[in-house]
Amino acid sequence: MRIQYYPGRQAPFAPDSTKGGALFSHRLPLAAAMATAMLATGGYAWAEDDKTLKAVTVTATQEQPDGYRATKTRVGKVVQDPHDVPQAITTVTRALIEEQEANSLREALRNVSGLSFNAAEGGRSGDNMNLRGFYTFGDMYLDGIRDTAQYNREVFNLEQVDVLRGAAAMLFGRGQAGGVINQVSKTPMLYGINKVGVGVGTDGFREVKADLNQRVGDTTAFRLNVMNRDEGSARSNPYTGTEPEIHRMGFAPSISFGLGTNHEVTLSHFWLKTNDRPDYGIPFTARRPNEAMAKAGNYYGVSDSFDDSETKVSTLNYLYKISPDTQWRTVLRSANYKRAYWAVAGQGTLTQYSTTSQAKTRQFETDNYVLQSDLNTVFNLFGMRNELITGVEYLNEDSIRRALRNVGSTARPLYLPGQFTTAAPITYKGETYSAYVQDTVEFVPDWKLTLGVRRDIMKSDYFTTTAFSGNFSENSYRAGLSWQPTAAQHYYAGWSDSFSPTADLYQLSGSQYPAERSKVMELGSKWLLADGNLSLRTALYRAIKDWERNTDLESTATILTRKRQSDGVELEVAGRITDNWEVFGGLSYIHAEIREVAPGNGNPNFIGQSPRNTPRKTMNLWTTYQLPYGFKVGGGMEYKSRRYGGSPTGTAAFNPNWVDSYVRWDAMVSYDQPKYTVKFNVQNIFDKLYYDALYDSGGFTVPGQARRFILSTEYKF
Repeated sequence: MRIQYYPGRQAPFAPDSTKGGALFSHRLPLAAAMATAMLATGGYAWAEDDKTLKAVTVTATQEQPDGYRATKTRVGKVVQDPHDVPQAITTVTRALIEEQEANSLREALRNVSGLSFNAAEGGRSGDNMNLRGFYTFGDMYLDGIRDTAQYNREVFNLEQVDVLRGAAAMLFGRGQAGGVINQVSKTPMLYGINKVGVGVGTDGFREVKADLNQRVGDTTAFRLNVMNRDEGSARSNPYTGTEPEIHRMGFAPSISFGLGTNHEVTLSHFWLKTNDRPDYGIPFTARRPNEAMAKAGNYYGVSDSFDDSETKVSTLNYLYKISPDTQWRTVLRSANYKRAYWAVAGQGTLTQYSTTSQAKTRQFETDNYVLQSDLNTVFNLFGMRNELITGVEYLNEDSIRRALRNVGSTARPLYLPGQFTTAAPITYKGETYSAYVQDTVEFVPDWKLTLGVRRDIMKSDYFTTTAFSGNFSENSYRAGLSWQPTAAQHYYAGWSDSFSPTADLYQLSGSQYPAERSKVMELGSKWLLADGNLSLRTALYRAIKDWERNTDLESTATILTRKRQSDGVELEVAGRITDNWEVFGGLSYIHAEIREVAPGNGNPNFIGQSPRNTPRKTMNLWTTYQLPYGFKVGGGMEYKSRRYGGSPTGTAAFNPNWVDSYVRWDAMVSYDQPKYTVKFNVQNIFDKLYYDALYDSGGFTVPGQARRFILSTEYKF
């Protein structure tokens, strides 16, 4: 790392005056420590009156980059260490994603305990997860901006994925009780990172990707990420040999101006195109997955099945550093999402071709426009340190959804994009105006109180067979009490709540019920061990949600549960135990319960029962060890206990479909040199048959990844 220092100019960095900086400052190399001390004096010891001195170049050893323990997050509206946030956060870092050969967001999120996957269907196809027992498809974000459109997300342009657990509250506004999934994009940097990689594997796995970063001026840099991937499957249609397939490509250029100055501007564009043949899994038989079909690797789809999408997101980000303690950040975004699909669900007896009734068809287009601006500053008032965050946001959403029609025959159905039924399209238009403010006050040494409030004014029009217009004006709150007796310890109590009108998520119930409301109470602790290289956190929480609009084991009511409650405990570890040994793991226990059903037409037999797709116990572990001569070995596991699907018997007694618990094991070995890396991954080592995702109403379940071998290489320059 080369540091250019010019006497009399603003230092490129300053010594960290926080406890964390004091704790770890001894890890700086000697040259870097000398440079820090020099910069802290402003250079006056070396300067003479009105004399211009030549630039001084200091060479220092660059710090080891983040491994599994993230040291930065912006999920709290300001850049900070996750250790300092009074709320549970799980961060899936770039290093973890690359070592596991996790190419999609779904694969990356396997590292999050307490999270399970829903099978896509109807209006909610695409990435669809449950967290702490609550759905999250309304809580997907890209760089802090809502990203709730229905598509399958990739990670080639992501630096990390932050999962903020608990109600979105002041930080994000409307949302659910489970938490927020925020994708963090890669951005240009002044030092070069250039990587080109190729991967090949079994079942038709082929991937080419590149991450190119180029400095093009003193304060300007350009970055380009590209990806092209094809995948086959171990499953196939026994009549035709047709397999589910994945064909995806992405392109993400970005350029930053003024890096390291008081005015930083970043322009970025993200483009993703998918041409998949989707897999809707297998049906249930006597409330269990049809094991014979699953073991035989039977696939219901046909060659004409398709899932095509195109995603375009353009963003302008301006950061104004008003002073060392004050920053103003403004973001403009325009996003367009297009998707069309015809998928064949696993129902009844496998036949050569699907029937029209089995076809799941949709075509939609969504346009989002966002303006977000926030100010954060630090000041002292009455002898107390205040960390203030305030901002405004405008969101415009416009979406249209249509059903595709069969242009073939009943015996040989065929669906094509742009071929619609005569039914009127379903449309949604919404405008949301938001303002928020939060202050964190250190009222006595080592004790901080965080209080935040957000006001969302939402005007929405939803048109289907029955129209619905909703005007919502709701507050969301966030509170936290932190005690940090040392830099390595953080104990906190938090409370957060938020609302969701849900019409924008196609979960419409009519105007007779209020918006969903979520409240979360959490007690937690965070520790930094091994000289700050290893983080350990625990959390104990209670989450309560009223007026649930989502399908919950039975589908006879528009409001499925009047009240749900989820109590849980979490344990997580991330980072380096030694210089050569890294670990990332999580453990979650959830006791979820339906407390009240829909008034009037809810099924009382479901009171006191566990909601759908909420495993009581989940666990994940990944660990690696650095061997001599550049070799590294690693492996890990993922565990989920039994989960309920929907009930096939409607309003009868509680007797839902269910899938059994499973453990999946993975392994990796790599050979890393300064100019190249060669890596070999084995996913699902023991070829375990397990069920990855559940359909909401229990009609089918999707088998997980079969054993797969991937050999990849990466060239660095």
